[in-house]
Amino acid sequence: MFPKPPNGPDLVVVRTLPMVLLPISDDRRFHTYRLSFQTINTHFTCHMSVSKDFTIAIIGGGIAGLTLGIALHQRSIPVHIYEKAHHFGEIGAGVSFSSNAIDAMHVCHGGVHAAFARVATLNAWLSKSTVWFDYYDGMKSGASPEGSQKLFSITTPVGQNGLHRADFLDELVKLFPAEKAHFGKNFEEVSEGTDGKLVLKFADGTTAEADAVVGCDGIHSRVRRMVLGADHPSVEPVYTRKYAYRGAAPMDEAVAAIGEEKAKNAAFYLGNKGHVLTFAMKGGAQMNIVAFHDDPEPWTDTVHLTKWSTQGAALKDFEDFGPDVKKILGLTPPELNVWAIFDMGNPLPTFTKGRLVLTGDAAHATSPHHGSGAGFAIEDSAVLAELLADERVKTPEDIEVVFSAFNDVRLKRDHWLVKSSRFVGDCVEGMNPDIGMDWEKFHQEMVQRYDVVMGIDISKQAQLAKDNLHKRLA
Repeated sequence: MFPKPPNGPDLVVVRTLPMVLLPISDDRRFHTYRLSFQTINTHFTCHMSVSKDFTIAIIGGGIAGLTLGIALHQRSIPVHIYEKAHHFGEIGAGVSFSSNAIDAMHVCHGGVHAAFARVATLNAWLSKSTVWFDYYDGMKSGASPEGSQKLFSITTPVGQNGLHRADFLDELVKLFPAEKAHFGKNFEEVSEGTDGKLVLKFADGTTAEADAVVGCDGIHSRVRRMVLGADHPSVEPVYTRKYAYRGAAPMDEAVAAIGEEKAKNAAFYLGNKGHVLTFAMKGGAQMNIVAFHDDPEPWTDTVHLTKWSTQGAALKDFEDFGPDVKKILGLTPPELNVWAIFDMGNPLPTFTKGRLVLTGDAAHATSPHHGSGAGFAIEDSAVLAELLADERVKTPEDIEVVFSAFNDVRLKRDHWLVKSSRFVGDCVEGMNPDIGMDWEKFHQEMVQRYDVVMGIDISKQAQLAKDNLHKRLA
């Protein structure tokens, strides 16, 4: 058992699947993981390696870019992050991570997991400590005087752990050297200099040099254009014909509206051409709300993937749903942000070209119906960091081989996520022709698909990639 950290519950390590930290507390209403960076450093090996004779430039400072930057810095690999905004920041609200992602955090560096642990919120009820989501029939026909009918639950080794993306990023920032983060750097292009270095050009007229470039610059990635070519059919993201209303409500109001069980524990409301999910975050002070709806029309503005709408429009979209869903939407503000759900529906044939490579949304932006996009980005970071830290990788010329080895092990899995998430998105809205609204059939399908999501040993995949690397370098 770990020593008890200040102002926090005791912690016990559970070694079922990837290492998971669970709090023990008499107050079961809301737990947040609490673990100081000093404590985690005591119990996890610090990843240090011989300093490399090359420099990595990361374009983009979201979850993908920062987790990779931290992982490389902790392995003594020279790295700089170039972010177009004037500070680190994440677009979006609530996010959670399954066991595969938590495993990948540990591989990146123990501090990454500690950052997550400080801001994650679990289901309130101890009986739901392993519940990912309780699934309910969200339609009017599935309602009773007690509310929506519970259909089934999906469980995982870590249960639910909701957090706000910005809170997670604020913790990650503390682990990356400030002098290696460069802001206001809107990446435009890369070329090879006379000395073999790659020259990065930014919109402000400045340049930078590096031996390799990692594109972590999101769904509108400029680095992707450098890898594939501006006219390649896979270079642009694709509208999935779904959009989502996003919001959050004070927890006391949520409990008053739908009851403690549904408000304080992760809940998923299935329906016809729409679905709604909620989970606790901010230490249980808020209930995150996301309401997805099918869209028969194209999204014409492919530059701006958000727009403003209203609570009234959301209630109109969900008018055939039951009282729980309507009460949840009634908790949102009068003006709501709507997010168009785009993905890389035309899979990239490769994530790499020469000394350029893509990770995270730049490589495999996905719809959120598996809740795994950010988690797979952290998997990318873990594998790529392990490859670059390998003792046989010594020169800039070796990096091209590293990127090829990374591509070999990540491409198929990352493509699977994009395709499977689209499939799930149709299923939860009764739109899959083979499943319809047969929720038990859907349940069995979900169990199998989450086995794929979580059934990976990321350390073994990294080792497989290194074995491939060694053969290529021999």
